[in-house]
Amino acid sequence: MPSEISKDTGIVQNHISNTLRQLKDHDLVECINPEVRKGRLYRLTENGENLIKNLK
Repeated sequence: MPSEISKDTGIVQNHISNTLRQLKDHDLVECINPEVRKGRLYRLTENGENLIKNLK
């Protein structure tokens, strides 16, 4: 959840939301509960997982 990421990192929630939107636009993450307005959960897509593997 963006709010939890914000709390854990100290980064403003608005920045987290914008970054998640950009990652989603690049097919690196996906929202697993898009019908929920508050408390959305995200996970890596296959493309996101492949990118992480290639970075290691």
